[in-house]
Amino acid sequence: MSFATTDLCDDHPELLEDGRLAVLPPLFRHYGQQLRFCGSVTTLKVFEDNALVRATLEAPGNGNVLVIDGGASLRRALVGGQLALLAQNNGWSGIVVDGCVRDSDEINACAIGVRALGTHPRKSSKLGAGERNVRICVSGVAVQPGDWLYADADGIVVAQQKLA
Repeated sequence: MSFATTDLCDDHPELLEDGRLAVLPPLFRHYGQQLRFCGSVTTLKVFEDNALVRATLEAPGNGNVLVIDGGASLRRALVGGQLALLAQNNGWSGIVVDGCVRDSDEINACAIGVRALGTHPRKSSKLGAGERNVRICVSGVAVQPGDWLYADADGIVVAQQKLA
């Protein structure tokens, strides 16, 4: 996995210009042992309910990145240590949460990349509400299933095709 988000932006100005490559705002904090990760995107749209997150991470990840539109809620965590370990063990490359995580020490022990807005000790509800593999919006950036996400120390970019 050899890429730099800075190089992707520098090498593809036409994609930035026409919107096929977008940069997420610098709001996301890093968790997990993998600072750099990339993969094809699987999307979830949930709000303060992580039953669908668990069900998704129980399936083989095949190196994909799970991008969760959690409505930017700062009131509950959508991913904790058990789910990060599940993602690691099932071959997910990373998780991006437009919301919060918890059990950050446990997540930091996992060989996976996780980005989130912050931490919150309160767990989510488990009703199963939400949608999978739909177009979502994360911090003003449209993300579709099958897009490619690249994350490193300089940021997170989303492309409509594989770039590296």
